[in-house]
Amino acid sequence: MRKFNVTGLCSPHEDYMVNISNKLIQIKNLVDTRSYFTINRARQYGKTTTLACLSIALKDEYTVISTSFEGIGDESFKTPEAFCQAFLDLIQEALEFADVDKDYRDNWTAHNIVTFQGLSKHITKMCYDKKVVLMIDEVDKASNNRIFIQFLGMLRSKFLSRKKGQDYTFHSVILAGVYDIKNIKLKMIQEGSYTPSPEDNKLYNSPWNIAVSFKVDLSFNPPEIATMLLEYETDHNTGMDIPAISAEIHAYTNGYPFLVSRLCQCIDEELHKDWSPGGVHNAAKTLLEERNTLFDDIHKNLENNKDLYNLIHGILVLGENYSFKFGNPVIELAHTYGIIVNLNGTVSIANRIFEILIYEYFISKEHTNEERNMIKGVLASDIIHNGRFNMVLCLEKFAAHYYEMFSETEAPFLEKHGRLLFLSYLRPLINGYGFYHIESETRNQRRMDIVMDYNQEQFIIELKLWHGEKYKQQAYEQLLDYMVSKNTDTGYLLTFDFRTTANKQRQTKWVQLGNKRIFDVVV
Repeated sequence: MRKFNVTGLCSPHEDYMVNISNKLIQIKNLVDTRSYFTINRARQYGKTTTLACLSIALKDEYTVISTSFEGIGDESFKTPEAFCQAFLDLIQEALEFADVDKDYRDNWTAHNIVTFQGLSKHITKMCYDKKVVLMIDEVDKASNNRIFIQFLGMLRSKFLSRKKGQDYTFHSVILAGVYDIKNIKLKMIQEGSYTPSPEDNKLYNSPWNIAVSFKVDLSFNPPEIATMLLEYETDHNTGMDIPAISAEIHAYTNGYPFLVSRLCQCIDEELHKDWSPGGVHNAAKTLLEERNTLFDDIHKNLENNKDLYNLIHGILVLGENYSFKFGNPVIELAHTYGIIVNLNGTVSIANRIFEILIYEYFISKEHTNEERNMIKGVLASDIIHNGRFNMVLCLEKFAAHYYEMFSETEAPFLEKHGRLLFLSYLRPLINGYGFYHIESETRNQRRMDIVMDYNQEQFIIELKLWHGEKYKQQAYEQLLDYMVSKNTDTGYLLTFDFRTTANKQRQTKWVQLGNKRIFDVVV
């Protein structure tokens, strides 16, 4: 019986998998044109599985050498001799179960090769009259080492000589890792393991400039997710609405491979096969309550890099907009880690799961910072009765506590933290039973829409900053449009007014707009 797999390599015989045949065709086109390239994607983005599937797709036309630097010892990168021997041993192991002649496989191991010049000559001999494709996974496990850079320089030299008709070498080379080899210094400098000297600049800038750009989208779109669900449905006959569930999974994950598979795994193994939109919602809640290496990496990267922290905090908490420009080191780093994507030229958080995860991180940081006076003392039992969440009472109590605690607080602090104050107030009230997310398309310096689910009820809350009376009607219209899109008759508007106390117009009132109504709160 197959299962959903989120650990290591996926196998079509053992695991439910998305059909990535269209992606493989695109990658094979690069191989067919003798391209060298790097598949650099964030952690748990399906790189290893993609290489495994590609190996199968290429094996009838090419001699495929698929190996990995995972687990290779540091000793192998200390001298050219050690690297050459380790590299050739990896090749022999990779060919152990390949459909190649035994003598050809055994001839790859040559124990008298101690220099890159000798390795170059050996590759020439082994690639003569053969189309050999070299794949190396986890290359950034060694990418901070000068020996590996020299190896890349050797491959580059042979590639250029082949173009001149003066050498034989690998038909195509594919390197896979989190970091782009062309930006190898970024990883090293971020880790603090290397400060390049002028003499090293040429060495570290040039070895992989022969590589073509890899533009294949490895994320899963809803039709691709549906291919995996169709396989599952064929085995289990749950009656799920496959297009609807695929779209819902994509809405939470934006197709991030690990997140897609983990949501499916949660539904299948932990949520009694509840293949409904509510089941996807509960799976997302379950996922966000667990610890895993992907989430740990995100927290670690935010904690260890102040510039990265400020970028993401600016986007989520302050509603700032940034142009997506490669060349900006912090944007490149956030993209490398998979935290952000390019959305129509603007930096956007990669998916709803990450957005909620990072909001929770920021809220936790606020709670543990002794300099912050967070709103406390409101109990869930004050707000929730017979399983129903009283949003009107929730907002009234928030307003009352806000007046009490922050009436004398300086506006710059509140402008930066007002929204986070409300989220930190809301989160413990719904903990365990409710769930919220931010609609990213409405998150900016003026507006943020929160969708909160509690049991079977959904609440639409718009948070706005005060920008004058003329924007008030516009706020109603924006919220009304969003309520129509969500098919709800009731909405909630919370406006933060950061003017001096004398000018503030505090209020809590109902506003009727046709057959819909809005509870309007100004603090």
